[in-house]
Amino acid sequence: MALPEHGDEKRRDRGRPPTEGDSSHSPGAGRADGPRGSKDPGRLRRAVEERSAVPLVWLHQRPRWSAPLALGALFIAGLMAPGPVGALCLLLVAMFFVWLAFLTWPSLSAQQKVPRVLMVTVVLVLAAARVLGY
Repeated sequence: MALPEHGDEKRRDRGRPPTEGDSSHSPGAGRADGPRGSKDPGRLRRAVEERSAVPLVWLHQRPRWSAPLALGALFIAGLMAPGPVGALCLLLVAMFFVWLAFLTWPSLSAQQKVPRVLMVTVVLVLAAARVLGY
């Protein structure tokens, strides 16, 4: 029996956010390392991962081409729209890139981190240029 292609399979987990045991969480994400007000650097990561579970599942359920298409449209709109409107579109693109980079950061090597930082920097410079009228 042949395996179904991407998009053809029925997803059993449709609408189910990942749990602590799923591979989408970083190691130790479910651990409580201290009292609520402690200076735990992993606390922010766990909170962002937990809040990101539902949007990531939603994105996963969309067709594969939808996110790049939407980001491309926002990027082009950001370059073509006047002033603050264009900057807002570019900031949305940068925020999406920062969000994905933050989620994947611990698993990346230094060579994989550099392009992500450059990509976000270029989009933010373009947004600043739109605000300044360039």
